[in-house]
Amino acid sequence: MSQKGKVLKSTGKWYIVELEDGSIVNCRIRGRIRLDELRTTNPIAVGDNVTLGDGQDEEGNRVIVDYDERKNYIVRKSTNLSKQKQILAANVDRAYLLVTTVAPVTHLAFIDRFLVSAESFRIPTTLLFNKIDTYTPDELEYIDALCYMYEKVGYPCYKISAVNHENIEFLKEEIKDNQVMISGHSGVGKSTVVNALDPALDLKTGEISQANKQGKHTTTFAEMFKLASGGYIVDTPGIRAFGIVDLDRDVISHYFPEMRERLNACKFNNCKHLNEPKCAVKEAVESGEIFESRYATYYQLMTEDENEIHRKKAEFS
Repeated sequence: MSQKGKVLKSTGKWYIVELEDGSIVNCRIRGRIRLDELRTTNPIAVGDNVTLGDGQDEEGNRVIVDYDERKNYIVRKSTNLSKQKQILAANVDRAYLLVTTVAPVTHLAFIDRFLVSAESFRIPTTLLFNKIDTYTPDELEYIDALCYMYEKVGYPCYKISAVNHENIEFLKEEIKDNQVMISGHSGVGKSTVVNALDPALDLKTGEISQANKQGKHTTTFAEMFKLASGGYIVDTPGIRAFGIVDLDRDVISHYFPEMRERLNACKFNNCKHLNEPKCAVKEAVESGEIFESRYATYYQLMTEDENEIHRKKAEFS
């Protein structure tokens, strides 16, 4: 008799699945699923709802024979100059991007690329500015400015300290009954946040490399954890850069909310918002209604060549 389950962990060939009765089983994949139209290195991903076939293989593993249609998924480039993709997570109700402005530095272009990607997959995103207990007054003022900018665009922002459990209680309520993803560079504190939400999980956390102020990766594969307070949270591998995947340049502006609301005001219907006359987007940048750093990311996405896009891959830290 077949059973339904939820994928908690994927290592590419092997999967850990939670069945509907709460039990955990090891699984492998049936070959035909690899032939799906989406060219990915992992046809089944964390967060997928799957069907398991009858019985077990000779090693006692169950076999995944199919998966339900996904509500959404978020992907990144899998390897340098490769057109294949890696699905980070599927069926995501909300993404949380963890940001630090020192040790390691999260650049604005990285934040914007992540937000554009999440918008393209229709995944609502919240920005979490972590380690606020470690910043100087000037650094905190800068974070306040970033919160002002991104909240004005429409993204909720919170200043937190995962180590001190400061301002994280709201997350338990938001995640309850949902399936969410937490992402960001290695070293920003993703595993520390998950541990703060549910100390019983006791995830391994990493140190910051003093040589380059980058995190030492502790998560190799995306893994989803069930929180005692309710809901599931996906801890993703640390990523240094974020590759925008399969975005038509004609619609990139649609994934910037502040541009999207002005598109009909441009003189030309096919305006690229680069050098065209009477462009409502460019006028909004000049008047300060659209932030220059946001437009700079848009301009970069519109003008970089395809090979450069592939080089700006998401990679393990």
